[in-house]
Amino acid sequence: MNKKRIVLAGGSGFIGSVLARECHAKYGEVIVLTRAPRKRNDGVIEAEWSGAQIGEWIKFLDGADAVVNLTGKNINCRHTPENVRALMESRVNSVRALALAMEHVKVPPRIWVQAGGIGFYGNSGESICDENSPNGSDNLANICRQWESAFNTAPTPKTRKVLLRIGVALGGGSALPVLATLTKWFLGGSAGNGKQFVSWISIRDLMQIFGESIAREDLSGTFNAVAPNPVRNEEFMRELRRALHRPWSPPAPVWAVKIGAWLMKIDPSLALDSCRVVPKRFAEAGFQFQFPELGAALKNIL
Repeated sequence: MNKKRIVLAGGSGFIGSVLARECHAKYGEVIVLTRAPRKRNDGVIEAEWSGAQIGEWIKFLDGADAVVNLTGKNINCRHTPENVRALMESRVNSVRALALAMEHVKVPPRIWVQAGGIGFYGNSGESICDENSPNGSDNLANICRQWESAFNTAPTPKTRKVLLRIGVALGGGSALPVLATLTKWFLGGSAGNGKQFVSWISIRDLMQIFGESIAREDLSGTFNAVAPNPVRNEEFMRELRRALHRPWSPPAPVWAVKIGAWLMKIDPSLALDSCRVVPKRFAEAGFQFQFPELGAALKNIL
């Protein structure tokens, strides 16, 4: 194995944890930058960073093959003004810290893969959004716009950059276990009228996307990291019930979704807004999805 060093900033969450294992198996040396480093027995090294300032972690960037930035406060929270500010700052500040660090190392990473979100498109209803579709106008869209702007304007002439607008990632540590638990308790009905689109991606395909973003020199710029077949919320919940062998469940009216979201300390827009996104640029690049259909993806995961 040709050993390479991959630095994962903010790599202690659901996606980062899976990616750290994948990269360690494939490349050999993985450094996870995190606020609360711990000693691990799987070969992955964790180093402390604030997510906003240069520190001793900068030494790991020097000569690294790739840096992947996954840093950001989880959007599964109530979108109060305070939380919106934290969502914004945690994302933008981490990008700026990495950009500044790259100016201070002798050999900057060859590749910078930056996580973004399909929240960039806002509540887009029935419209099909590809990478050229316009930015939305809600809070998450504004956060994503400034997040991307910080990344795209970072002066890194020696580093190839890839931005991934990631959809709803389905796997063991995502929002899926919560939905699966509700479904097992016969509460797996659609949210609201169920017509809103969910743009999802299997964690297996997402890992392959990260891998190809690192390996393929022909990939640069912005890509939608979603499966090619977004589904309506009612279809998503129907497939989830089928995977868990549960019968039909009544839909939850909007008022019930809002109460449930308040109890779970999340924003109801996460369940009620519609975002119909397609991976146009990955399709053009010849990317082959292992799980293009939701039913097969859920069966594989559950």
